[in-house]
Amino acid sequence: MTTDLFQSLLSNIGSIALVVLFFGGSIFVHELGHFWAARRRGVRVERFSIGFGPKIFSWRGKDGVEYCLSWLPLGGYVALPQLADMRAIEGESDIDTESLPPISYTSKIIVFAAGATMNMVFAFVLACIVWIVGQPTSSSLSSTTVAEVLPQMENGEGKMVPSPASLAGLQAGDIILKVDGIPVQWFGEIVEQLSLGSGWNADGQRQTIFTIQRNGQTMDVTIRPILSGSEKLRKVGFATVAKLVVGKVTPASPAESMGLQINDQIIAVNQKSVLTISQLVESLQSRDTSHLVLTVLRGERRVNLTSDKSKSSKDSADIGIALKSGVIFTHPTPLKQISTALSKTADGLFALINPRSDLGLSHMTGPIGIIRSFFDLAQEGLPFALWFSVIINVNLAIFNLLPIPVLDGGHMLFATIARLRGRPLPLNWVMTAQSVFMVLLFSMILYVSFFDVRRIVRDVRADRAEATAPAK
Repeated sequence: MTTDLFQSLLSNIGSIALVVLFFGGSIFVHELGHFWAARRRGVRVERFSIGFGPKIFSWRGKDGVEYCLSWLPLGGYVALPQLADMRAIEGESDIDTESLPPISYTSKIIVFAAGATMNMVFAFVLACIVWIVGQPTSSSLSSTTVAEVLPQMENGEGKMVPSPASLAGLQAGDIILKVDGIPVQWFGEIVEQLSLGSGWNADGQRQTIFTIQRNGQTMDVTIRPILSGSEKLRKVGFATVAKLVVGKVTPASPAESMGLQINDQIIAVNQKSVLTISQLVESLQSRDTSHLVLTVLRGERRVNLTSDKSKSSKDSADIGIALKSGVIFTHPTPLKQISTALSKTADGLFALINPRSDLGLSHMTGPIGIIRSFFDLAQEGLPFALWFSVIINVNLAIFNLLPIPVLDGGHMLFATIARLRGRPLPLNWVMTAQSVFMVLLFSMILYVSFFDVRRIVRDVRADRAEATAPAK
């Protein structure tokens, strides 16, 4: 027990270190971009802060800049009083901006855009590492081939209803090629496209078009998804094929006697295809025949292995094997990773403002949710943290370039308007706009964080209930 506790502690410390390294690093490189560009363009830098609010500690460097770490880990800032009056967020300034030379429009745009640029550079560097070490994906999610269609599923009100997939006639073995015209390559992308969907039919029902391949023929299947689960997202009710790869063979077991080997992929039991773990267990428990025949893929070869079930253990499903954890690695190029992240970010933003979509602010993830996701993925290993960091940096870049006051894109918008009108915008008007949108932005963060906390509490309760449930 002491050993398990020690290992758990080490695992958590390592996960926390990865969160600080990659999440904190993403914020740091963004602000470093502003800082570096400002210094290069001759802009006076007053403060470089990671986090907002009261300072945890600070020091003033020989360059005259105050460097500090603040309590609210919602981002960071570089105080540039020559470029923008942000005293409401960054605190009072001791610099007399009127005594400093004016800053050109070009310098303003370069400095404001430098943060997002650094995030994209950081994302590219991380994507290069992912390209080498591999992008992790669960083998149970890596396929778009339908393994089984649920006859019923729970709707948003908690009632069991016929699943949309079964009503639409989706079948085991169907290969899903597109969702609403968007190509999909793994189960996670199917779930994402369903969630982002905004299709409705003439009768006012939600509608999604699956383009599938069945028996070599391509066809479109119209499905009417329902809102399901605690998040009330569009779902249709099916599972995709999992790779059932042998990770361990117990000595002197039926599996060893029939010649099963590590890395064999089980594809059929007694000539019946098995596509999920539940199907494998059910097939092994079957007593329809006196002999057990496993069909496996061994490399490129298809091999049939036979054993007398009468010599099996008392539990007919236990033949002495353990399946691999199910993580596979792909190696998409850095440009592919970044273009995919850009596309998904744009799709998510469009879905939020699309009145026909079922997504809302409650489905967004704020700083608390991001940190939690970082922590969970870090426990799975470094490749997961790297992959997620690429996505986060692309998201940070796009979000900060939105033309919203307080954000970098808003500063660029104000600078551009001032350039077009030939004179600065009224200071009081700018300060009012900044203050209003600052309140709106922080209110949104608090709103989103409420749902982040609710998800965490719900997941913790579910884990406790599962841990205390009596064994069947």
